[in-house]
Amino acid sequence: MLRHELGTNITAIVNRLASELQNTPFYADFLADVQTTMATQNFSTERFGSECYEWAQGSSLDTRLRNALYHLMHVQPTLLANPDTPRHVLKEPLAYIRKAQSSWERRLVKCVNSMAAELNVPLARRRTKQEREDFADHWADLSTDESDLSMIRPVYAPKDFLEVLATLHNPNYDETIEENLWGSIQLPLKVNDIKGLVELYGELATCCKHTGLDEMVAGEYKPSMTLAEERLIIGQKVVERNHGPLSRELCKTGCPASLRGSLWHQVLGLEITDKDIQLTASNDDQYFVFEDILFQVLLCFFRDTEVLSHFEHSSASPPLAAARGNTPSPDTLVAYPPCGVIPFHGFTMYAAPLSCLYEDPVHLYFTFREMYCRYWYRLHIVTSHPQGAAALALQFELLLQSCETRLWQHCASMNIQLLPIVFKWMVRGFSGYLIPDQLFHLWDVVLAWESVEILPVLALAIISFRRENLMDVTSQQGAEAVLADITAIRVIPLLKLALAADRGRERET
Repeated sequence: MLRHELGTNITAIVNRLASELQNTPFYADFLADVQTTMATQNFSTERFGSECYEWAQGSSLDTRLRNALYHLMHVQPTLLANPDTPRHVLKEPLAYIRKAQSSWERRLVKCVNSMAAELNVPLARRRTKQEREDFADHWADLSTDESDLSMIRPVYAPKDFLEVLATLHNPNYDETIEENLWGSIQLPLKVNDIKGLVELYGELATCCKHTGLDEMVAGEYKPSMTLAEERLIIGQKVVERNHGPLSRELCKTGCPASLRGSLWHQVLGLEITDKDIQLTASNDDQYFVFEDILFQVLLCFFRDTEVLSHFEHSSASPPLAAARGNTPSPDTLVAYPPCGVIPFHGFTMYAAPLSCLYEDPVHLYFTFREMYCRYWYRLHIVTSHPQGAAALALQFELLLQSCETRLWQHCASMNIQLLPIVFKWMVRGFSGYLIPDQLFHLWDVVLAWESVEILPVLALAIISFRRENLMDVTSQQGAEAVLADITAIRVIPLLKLALAADRGRERET
């Protein structure tokens, strides 16, 4: 009977995947390519099905289909869930978390509406013909626009979101029975301890050859050209295979810089084809030369309704509004902004580093959009997901207590809170805090393990690296000064130290 139920479930999952795949942009192009290619083959009528199957095995079409299914299952994990589970439970199983996220969304919408009313700026209106023409003429140099935006302030900053997370409590949590939660995040969420993280990322801790490591030669760090050449040769072969899971495995030991853009595309399952799209800034000194491209990318993103698809598996919901002149009703309400995302201060930093990887704004845009919809969106919503902001903050605090006990005790005695400092690093994926090449090593890890749980690990590693300095400070301002500049951090060596298999045992003894 169990076998029968399992077979039924597999059949249902396959049918669901097939149905969902037909709704993707990939399907039409793939079907056309299949029909064109098969028209050139001479299959027998009697063995048509088996010959088609044999012919497809190992072909580029077979690889493309496998990549599409692999990508679909990772982007929409709810497709593999029990179909009888209610949609709202799949998105967020905890009722009090759903309520908190809804409250947070209302607060953001109220803030946006209040700012619009205060500045007498309409939230949405069609540009006039003259404005559209002027906009098109200056598309390549949008940063020279002299519009006064000084009165438009960010809707919220990471510290505002952390304050919201710090107020959350499980109404069913009994402190007299359960272990007391001591940190800023008072949520009994299940997160990985150091042993769990070592098990998850152990391959990173034990690898001896990684593009983020240098060989020690004559007392100086010098890049290993032998390793670089070896990785480049392997990387070129992997790119030629165009196989998502294989590219992901290569990312685990670092991407060759010249191939990183192509490898990331394959991990993310991106097939960028000719498309009739006109790509519809950052104050960071490292990216200011790309300011015009970033204006284009962000303008496109906030008007891209495809971004709404990530709400299918998110605890969040897009803000809705009726277009000017329409009476609010289920038929007139639309997402605003069209992508459904209200940005926070520093949102552009999700896109800015990619300007160093892609010369073509189209490739930059689709990579940014896919990374946001797969990883970054959870960093600024209220969710119980183990890769959500609340879980990552809790994970950092627990790691700090268990792995840096003396420092944790010192900070507690001095009323120093390290979480607000590292939270702003984590919520932006460390973008803007690390130099680009080190940030790319970190994002290699995110893509390779398809998890942002590495972010609190790096935060802990940096704290450990600055331990002696932090032990000397006696105020919050002093701690912030010690951690103000982390641009000299080398990501992979610190992660390897943090994930050393004997670290947890050493702290316990």
